[in-house]
Amino acid sequence: MTSPSPEALAALKAAAGSGGWTDDPSDIAPWLTEWRNRWKGHTPLMLTPRSTEEVAKLVTICAEHRVAIVPQGGDTGLVGGQIPFGEVLLSTRKLRAVRDVTPLDDAMTVEAGITLLEAQQAAEAAGRRFPLSLAAEGTATIGGVISTNAGGTQVVRYGMMRDLVLGLEAVMPNGEIFHGLKRLRKDNTGYDLKQLLIGAEGTLGVVTAATLKLFPIMRSRATAVVGLDSAHAAIELLARAKAETGGGVEAFELMKRIGVEFALKHIPDTREPLETTPPWYVLIELASGEPGAAEAALERLLGDAFEAGLITDAAIAQNDAQRAAFWKVREEQSAAQKPEGGGWKHDVSVPVSRIADFLDEASAAVERFEPGARISAFGHVGDGNMHYDILCPPGVEHAAFIGRWMQGSEVVHDVVARYNGSISAEHGLGRLKTEEARRYKTPLEVATMQAVRAAIDPLRIMNPAVLF
Repeated sequence: MTSPSPEALAALKAAAGSGGWTDDPSDIAPWLTEWRNRWKGHTPLMLTPRSTEEVAKLVTICAEHRVAIVPQGGDTGLVGGQIPFGEVLLSTRKLRAVRDVTPLDDAMTVEAGITLLEAQQAAEAAGRRFPLSLAAEGTATIGGVISTNAGGTQVVRYGMMRDLVLGLEAVMPNGEIFHGLKRLRKDNTGYDLKQLLIGAEGTLGVVTAATLKLFPIMRSRATAVVGLDSAHAAIELLARAKAETGGGVEAFELMKRIGVEFALKHIPDTREPLETTPPWYVLIELASGEPGAAEAALERLLGDAFEAGLITDAAIAQNDAQRAAFWKVREEQSAAQKPEGGGWKHDVSVPVSRIADFLDEASAAVERFEPGARISAFGHVGDGNMHYDILCPPGVEHAAFIGRWMQGSEVVHDVVARYNGSISAEHGLGRLKTEEARRYKTPLEVATMQAVRAAIDPLRIMNPAVLF
């Protein structure tokens, strides 16, 4: 890819207008590094359009001059797909409107720069709930979570972002606007174009607004942390929870003891969730539309689980503060690893029934490859997604350990493949995994994805380093 010409940069600045662009390195710098500090990018220009029409003008100019674009939301991605390396950076953070909330349709339309937390608050103000929830929700934007098909902690009940989008507005690679903001639950008129854009990581267009599904606000909610002797017991507990609550499970999060220890050691205002220190923990949350029903269901579930020998300890949150304390230990698992030096990160999924088997097999394979490595496994067991992180063994030189990242990842991902799983459950491929994915995708899958991209973005100006 060649650098944008002076003529192209001048045309983009003129179209963006005052306040709509910057080439000041100090202004751009905060948006060139991702959270894990794995990538430090560079760009000659950051565009900050304030409307869909402005985005369309800018993308049209880029297409005319064959200027590559990297769209960016809140810069919370974990695989580097939002970081430019010479491309123009197009930020959607100034697309800030809540266009409408329609409770009777259980829908709301918001622009791409609204944060996930702000979308939740807008829904709540109208007496509804937008259920997608993740640790970065105060910073992650709607455009970003759509482009990466984000998951989070409520997928077991409500699905991924793909399941929560009714309609989309987007600027296509030629500058045309796709007007697809519908509130329909049913529209069986051919290819679902919005689904191509969801999870495309900015390669097929720039998402500028979305119509999202809303849900009733639950009238009872109950949260507990339980201790278990094995991940196998957690899978049995999940099956029991789903059967006994009739779909009332909203979150079911597994944590290994070492990850809890990291949180207690490095994250302020965290405390032991249980009186004992079991090898595994599950954070379980039930919700119901009937007052008091979730609390009663959780007590029954835990009582039965104790009698069946599935759990060894439990604590039920007695108030919102205790619930928040439980969730803090879970949500800070990744941040708690940073002071330990970081490690090889894996965002994988396997069938729910095989999670415990995967953990056993992967851990044995990692031990053979890197004896003494510290494994912190945690994640969304309810939907089969585990964050399987491997930290440097004591006494091993850290730089050399990090240098073996790709070989170590291959060890883990080969186990995932044997279980017919995915090497990226919710983070996407980005710069980190695009090439590696070729090892696990079939030639047909790769060719089909390339054909779709070539048809929609023949100049390959949209996030050119990402996906096939």
